[in-house]
Amino acid sequence: MHNTETKRDRFVRLAEARTNKIIDMIQLLSNCSNTSTYEYTSKDVDKIFNAIELELKEAKKKFSKVDCRKNTKFTLED
Repeated sequence: MHNTETKRDRFVRLAEARTNKIIDMIQLLSNCSNTSTYEYTSKDVDKIFNAIELELKEAKKKFSKVDCRKNTKFTLED
C-alpha cells in the first residue's frame, strides 16, 4: 500500500484488479464450451455454474456483513 493511499483508493485498486481477473477467468472458462475440443454433459455445466453462483452469493453476503461458509474447492467428481 502506498503511504498516501486511502482505504477507498486501496479498495478501488484491488476491487478493479480482482474483478477484471474474475471476468478474464470466466471468459477462459467459456472456451471449454467448444464441443469440437471438449466433451461435457449438461450435469457438468450445471455443477460448474451452481458452484460459481454459490460463491458469488457468498462473496456478496460478505459485503453485507453476514456470516459465510469457509473456503471450498470445486470439483466435477462426486
